Amino acid sequence: MAAIPSPREQWYVVHVLAGQEQKVRDNILRRIETEEMGDYVFEVLVPTERVSEVKRGKKTETSRKFFPGYVIANMHLLDEDNRLVDRTWYFIKETTGVINFAGTRDKPIPMREREVESMLAQIKEREENVKPKIVFQVGDSVRVADGPFEGQTGIVEEIDPEAGKLRVSVTIFGRAAPVDLGYWQVEKA
Repeated sequence: MAAIPSPREQWYVVHVLAGQEQKVRDNILRRIETEEMGDYVFEVLVPTERVSEVKRGKKTETSRKFFPGYVIANMHLLDEDNRLVDRTWYFIKETTGVINFAGTRDKPIPMREREVESMLAQIKEREENVKPKIVFQVGDSVRVADGPFEGQTGIVEEIDPEAGKLRVSVTIFGRAAPVDLGYWQVEKA
């Protein structure tokens, strides 16, 4: 059995009602104050990413959960003898909207240090970088919603998901021409 991480190094995945992630997080944070749980529950996250899309020709950004149905919590839940800290266990389990700790039947298992580091890095990167919402496929018919080719339709020839760019074949003066466009500049036709 691996050593139990120190209290501030324990991270857990908590399964919650879908669509209730933010409400559960807010409820836990409010209860930390009123029930003086600050020495047991340190941080509660609802990992989100910024997503851009074009609606009616306008580029918009929204926030989207990338672990729907889960919150991630840094809390002291197991003592050094691998026993549950009852106060923390019941505090979380009695929170409205909480279903259970993910991946367990009887006793929660803290995330591994490398999993935590990877997850926190992923959260930071996804919060900082805007990801296009619509995912295109080669061969899709699209309409250009922004730029000099606005209103034209074309066929997706190549996709560069890292750059958020598409190569679209549009007809210019009766000939097909490849045009490089950002995801946000096109809509599904």
